[in-house]
Amino acid sequence: MTRPWQTIASVPTPEGELELRRRGDEGPAADYLIVVGGRVLMTSSARRSEEDLAVRALEALGEGSGAGAAGAVKRKAPQVLVSGLGMGFTLRAALDLLPAAARVTIAELNADVVTWCRGPLAAATNGALADPRVSVVVEDVARVIANAPAGAFDAIVLDLYEGPNVSRPQADDPFYGTAALARSRMALARGGVLAVWSEDPDPSFERRFAGAGFAVSTHRSGRGGRTHVIYLGVRS
Repeated sequence: MTRPWQTIASVPTPEGELELRRRGDEGPAADYLIVVGGRVLMTSSARRSEEDLAVRALEALGEGSGAGAAGAVKRKAPQVLVSGLGMGFTLRAALDLLPAAARVTIAELNADVVTWCRGPLAAATNGALADPRVSVVVEDVARVIANAPAGAFDAIVLDLYEGPNVSRPQADDPFYGTAALARSRMALARGGVLAVWSEDPDPSFERRFAGAGFAVSTHRSGRGGRTHVIYLGVRS
């Protein structure tokens, strides 16, 4: 018999109640679910594309088993920005590839999500937020990027809700619009990587991405059924 989901934490948001649910006993073997306004945002059992996002970004940067992509330069102390935090699986995958001297900044808009990842979700990511390479900023990642010094990051990994969305105009989008892509390029070191998770393909975003001074590649993540999209851009 399938165990029922239990809501173990919740917080109101403009989009509805944000809930953390668990099925099974507390610990790394439990299943977790994050829901907003009744819509499932993510589950601990379906995280492949989030992990692939980090792995592909760092391989393009010269880290990991597939290192050596075009434009990749091995860096002794890479500076990486990851947003949002979610359940922490994108962060965990990045930490597993990065050297001891790396520094990872997490930008997360919701402080309660940070609390969940330090609390009930910590076992699921082997304590990713407790890693000494990690610092957390509770802030809109668009603002973090805009305020960053030129060349501050070697990689920016955007694992945001939905990602680019062809169903709405995005030329002025704060994350994926023309000006936003220019700000991300400015915040990246030469040869740095901007990695973007997307729920679905968005050809207009891909064109803007390439037009912003990035060498862009597109990747599908997942097996069978619906697969998500990972956009990688290497800064020229």
